[in-house]
Amino acid sequence: MKLRIGMGFDVHQLEGHRDFYLGGIMLTDAPKGAVGHSDADVLIHAICDALLGAANLRDIGYHFSNTDSRWKGMDSKFFLKEVTRMVEEKGWTIGNVDCTVCLEEPKVNPHINNMKSVLAPLMNITEDDVSIKATTNEKLGYIGRNEGVCAYAVALIQKSQ
Repeated sequence: MKLRIGMGFDVHQLEGHRDFYLGGIMLTDAPKGAVGHSDADVLIHAICDALLGAANLRDIGYHFSNTDSRWKGMDSKFFLKEVTRMVEEKGWTIGNVDCTVCLEEPKVNPHINNMKSVLAPLMNITEDDVSIKATTNEKLGYIGRNEGVCAYAVALIQKSQ
């Protein structure tokens, strides 16, 4: 069996009076929302980059450019479903993803099970194969000042040789 690991990272600015999408769901308790060309779901974007990197398929911006009007306001679940299709088209199966979200508020932990239930089917894996963790930045930097959010993701893919 052949294995590959990919790493993804994404960051978005936060702004008031915006909806905040994270892990495929809208967090209604968020004081600010992420700014971006699509729905700015930083967690899904990091997962997409991890999967694309593992499969040597470049990055999310290459496939879904933020200068292309087709993706304006797009639900990022569409991107993850398409990335999964691309990875599987090359003969790979997703093993698992492990993610960390860095955000001061709102608290992410109450939403993790809901995120996992949304993300797992998009990648054709079980909820047990999706790990989501959250941390603050201890009031330091742009995250600590509640000016931005970032996410890291690692993905394992596999295929029979």
